[in-house]
Amino acid sequence: MSLENKSYTADDITILQGLEGIRKRPAMYIGSTNAFGLHHLVWEMIDNAVDEVMNGFGDTIIVTIHKDGSVSVSDNGRGIPVDMIPAYKKPAVEILFTTLHSGGKFSDKVYNASSGLHGVGTCVVNALSDFCDVTIYKNGTINHIRFEDGGKKVAVPLEVLGTTKKTGTTVRFKPDATVFTTVEFKWDTIYNHMQGRAFLTKGHFLLKDERSGLEQEFYYEDGIKQYVETCNQNKRPMSDIIYFQETEGKIEMSVAMQYCYEDYAETLFSYANSIRTKDGGSHETGFRLGLTRAVNDFAEANKLLKGKTNLDGNDIREGLTAVISLKLPEALNEFEGQTKSKLGSPEALNAVNNFIYKNFSYYLAENKDFALTLIKKCYDSQAARLAARKAREETRTHKKAKSEMIVSDKLTPAQSKDYKNCELFIVEGESAGGSARKARDRIYQAILPLRGKPLNTDGVTMDRMLKNEEFSTIIATIGSGVGQGFNVEDAHYGKIIIMTDADTDGAHIQTLLLTFFYRYMRPLIDAGMVYVAVPPLYHVQKMDAKGRIVAEKYAWDDKDLALAKQEVGRGYTVSRFKGLGEMNVDQLKDTTMNKAKRKLIQIHIEDAMLVEKRVGILMGKDTTIRRQWVEENVDFSNHDDFKKEDI
Repeated sequence: MSLENKSYTADDITILQGLEGIRKRPAMYIGSTNAFGLHHLVWEMIDNAVDEVMNGFGDTIIVTIHKDGSVSVSDNGRGIPVDMIPAYKKPAVEILFTTLHSGGKFSDKVYNASSGLHGVGTCVVNALSDFCDVTIYKNGTINHIRFEDGGKKVAVPLEVLGTTKKTGTTVRFKPDATVFTTVEFKWDTIYNHMQGRAFLTKGHFLLKDERSGLEQEFYYEDGIKQYVETCNQNKRPMSDIIYFQETEGKIEMSVAMQYCYEDYAETLFSYANSIRTKDGGSHETGFRLGLTRAVNDFAEANKLLKGKTNLDGNDIREGLTAVISLKLPEALNEFEGQTKSKLGSPEALNAVNNFIYKNFSYYLAENKDFALTLIKKCYDSQAARLAARKAREETRTHKKAKSEMIVSDKLTPAQSKDYKNCELFIVEGESAGGSARKARDRIYQAILPLRGKPLNTDGVTMDRMLKNEEFSTIIATIGSGVGQGFNVEDAHYGKIIIMTDADTDGAHIQTLLLTFFYRYMRPLIDAGMVYVAVPPLYHVQKMDAKGRIVAEKYAWDDKDLALAKQEVGRGYTVSRFKGLGEMNVDQLKDTTMNKAKRKLIQIHIEDAMLVEKRVGILMGKDTTIRRQWVEENVDFSNHDDFKKEDI
């Protein structure tokens, strides 16, 4: 449609009133409308409760998942103000839940440090909920106000329900199913978020789930030291947990860290005012700079440097697990974006840089045996990284080396050099690989079949991993390097798609490949470039008297199957695909490889601590811990009651 002659006047301007803007563009405030955004509503309410505890006005936070799909967050802090704001002729609590950029966190008068920054958290929760019910225990009375249908106040104003000796606030809300793609709260997601907050805040946290009857309390006297201990519980540490704490100006800093043997990744968790900054920021930059300076200065002073070249920061951080926690006043509390995933405060960079350099330098000087072991580990990491770089350069510049790493009958490349639109399918087995080659889009889709199960790369040296044919081929095919030398911008594909059978062997192969990508190519996951293909489980069809198919549908689960049976109609037959090899070329193309019809699961990391623990348990060397987890979390009573034909 041409816009050349269309006028643009004041009549075309839309003014969204009150909370309408949040409902119109929810992703601006909560990141997305999927499960991530859904749980972000809970985080907003927990943030407010944590601010009370963090500033010494309470010590208990209770989160309850209710049977009706709502969640309540309670604290025993001071309670949200209920007195009137004269300019608005409304009680303060009503303003906080209905007016953007209102709150008590725009100065240092109410909170020394707080996670709130923009004054929109309560408004967002209210705007995106079927109902939001607020009960406040304050000044000896129980006060109550309720909002429904996206933040509309019910007819009854703020009311007093009775008297009390308690103080605090309870907010109960039920997300709007018309806004979110899912409104089911996950126990594990909330569990791990609350555990992380409890490590950072010396308070009692209690999680209840009325649906299952589960309850879990969190309290950690040693704070982030226990955080690191939990992350490394399945690893072999090089030393006790190293802990530093200091205040510089108005910035309170604490760091807990530990190096482990047979650990070839960097695991770094950073927080600002108890908020997880998953995208890092100035405090992480300062930490890395200070750590690198301290190690290199120690190595130089003790004549441990080989040549005149300093150790690279990537090599110094290999095998390190660290938690960084900062408390900053409002004036320095510069988060980027409403979801507060990155800290932008420039003051934090210099403060953390100097803090780590000073304290870790002293620690190395006082613990020389550890320091010498660390320097050796750094040089081992450097050697492996340089070997990986050399291998990558050889694959780019020498045809002979390239042909040795990528067997000619193994990779079927895409024809296009438009890498961002190209897709690499890593396929289970030669049989499925043959079908995938015929079903693919030759221009943009490449096929790489696997021969057998890949190596478990958790706790494996890079040198050993590079000697594995399957992974050396994957590394050369993707073209971005590996480990600390990985550069996502060099990738030859915009999507890496794992395509395996829908059975236990297929799931195991997926897990092995995802462990490899997590340990050695994590930027691919962070960039949203790793996917798992979802082939259908069922094929429903109906034939005429001559054996010709007159109707057919595919189903990915039992719910799809029931719908497919209805759509195909009486006289149908049902078959189940036991593997990709059972599909003919057209079926594989239409259901699993065709961009317009297929289903893909995008791999992303919602909770880094949970991922680290799961990988350690499921892929680590301790079979006793793995067996215990499986027995506690896997239901072996499930069975497949599928019938071949159902007419």
